[in-house]
Amino acid sequence: MASRQAGDVKVPSANRPATAGPKRVLMTSSGTNSSNAPMAGKPGVNSHSVMKPHPRTAVPSSSHKDTQSKENKEPAKQKQQAQASGKNQPRANWSLKDFDIGRPLGKGKFGNVYLAREKQTGFIIALKVLFKSQLQKCQVEYQLRREIEIQSHLRHPNILRLYGYFHDETRIYLILEYAPKGEVYKNLQKCGRYDDSTAAKYMGQLADALKYCHSRKVIHRDIKPENLLLGVTGDVKIADFGWSVHAPSSRRTTLCGTLDYLPPEMVEGNPHNEKVDLWSLGVLCYEFLVGKPPFETASNSETYRKITRVDYKFPPYVSEGARDLISKLLVHNPSKRLSMDGICNHSWVTQYYTPKQGPNKS
Repeated sequence: MASRQAGDVKVPSANRPATAGPKRVLMTSSGTNSSNAPMAGKPGVNSHSVMKPHPRTAVPSSSHKDTQSKENKEPAKQKQQAQASGKNQPRANWSLKDFDIGRPLGKGKFGNVYLAREKQTGFIIALKVLFKSQLQKCQVEYQLRREIEIQSHLRHPNILRLYGYFHDETRIYLILEYAPKGEVYKNLQKCGRYDDSTAAKYMGQLADALKYCHSRKVIHRDIKPENLLLGVTGDVKIADFGWSVHAPSSRRTTLCGTLDYLPPEMVEGNPHNEKVDLWSLGVLCYEFLVGKPPFETASNSETYRKITRVDYKFPPYVSEGARDLISKLLVHNPSKRLSMDGICNHSWVTQYYTPKQGPNKS
């Protein structure tokens, strides 16, 4: 698709939703409760809520470079309301006219993502446009509400920020941090496989981000290359929380996520907890280094069998350090999997990656 300048691409009309589906086989629960989340009204949390963007989380256009250098830069409407009300979390009645819409960044089953710029400040964001009719048809309104509620409260350098959202009669718009280097999935396809230094860096960053999520009682449950983006400095960012769950004390039995990444306890229908994310990181690390998941086969039944038996092999070029880490994550018994701290401190990870001293996580 030809590159276009910001402002020359219009958001498609509501009667032409995108139809591109997921890149892998998805396993979903038949028990999704959509009755509690009518998208014709407010989609979950406080309608039109917008959080203050961190000055390092978006990339300004070439004509607005000064927006990145100013501390605490934020969309003008939010700033004006903050000064007027004195509240810590001001609200803004956003609408599409507040943004210049640029080129499409991606397409999905429920809508599209566009590069966009807030007109008054020049702040660059990614605008995710979802069609209510498609959400209702597939009964995923509750899933979207959950994604908004969870992602809007997470603050970590390796988690994509959700600044806020608004909606009209036919569409819902999510105001997201822009990750200019795109999807890890496409990057990995282009590279074939990553070297140890790249894979170790991503593993260290993801383990730290998921450790933070777990401290907030959030289980992601769908870590995979398709749900990861790359920021301006090449750091990995978790971008999709559609299957995440806030589970303060419960052990869950819902079958969800991508088949190749499902852990044995979910395949076997047993209750699961936050340790499913440890298994997913093991699968992800293998795919980073080999170019395909360890349990991938031509049939679902065979993939299930390989997962439950933890049946996989390493190509000869995978290093001993990487093998050691992966083998400590791909363990059938969840309680015996290496912890997130164990990943961060693993010799193979620390050999190639040193965490940056960044802003405090909250």
